[in-house]
Amino acid sequence: MSFEQRSASAYALRQKEKQKNHRVNNEINAKEVRVVDEDGKMLGIMSRFNALKIAEERELDLVEIAPQANPPVCKIINYGKFQFELHKKEKHQRKQQQQMQMKEIRFKWRTDLHDFNFKTRHARNFLQDGYKVKASIMFRGREITHQEIGKELLERFVAALEDIAKIDQPIKFEGRNMIVVLSPEKSKKK
Repeated sequence: MSFEQRSASAYALRQKEKQKNHRVNNEINAKEVRVVDEDGKMLGIMSRFNALKIAEERELDLVEIAPQANPPVCKIINYGKFQFELHKKEKHQRKQQQQMQMKEIRFKWRTDLHDFNFKTRHARNFLQDGYKVKASIMFRGREITHQEIGKELLERFVAALEDIAKIDQPIKFEGRNMIVVLSPEKSKKK
């Protein structure tokens, strides 16, 4: 594969991956560049033409890694492999990033003991699986006058789950709903 063909294939890869702003080979417009070879060894500051010549001799690409530096830092590497490694690293970072998901348990102010225990068991399972739990009590119409019963119900709910959960948001009103948000405690999680 000739240098021109590799440049063309690198350019095609670059068009697919437009979110990456790496200039490759002839796209580099700086007159002088600081060159690093594929092993990470510093080759020094040289003209772009000489750097391209070295890359062509080694049958690799000249990729601008740090365009903001003075002079820009370029690395002599296989651009396709470089793109693959970047993509792999991003995928690994996205995998490591954990987003907490929330499950909601809804009560009414006059929820009976059996229903309360049933929903508390579900909340316990959600917390053990690593989800946050939002417990809410819906007040409709004149039911809003019985806020103290709703607050007592949520306090019982929190007390029933305090062995495996901690309070993220204390009991508060959100419109006509009274809510509390619990999250799993890391140390007590199974």
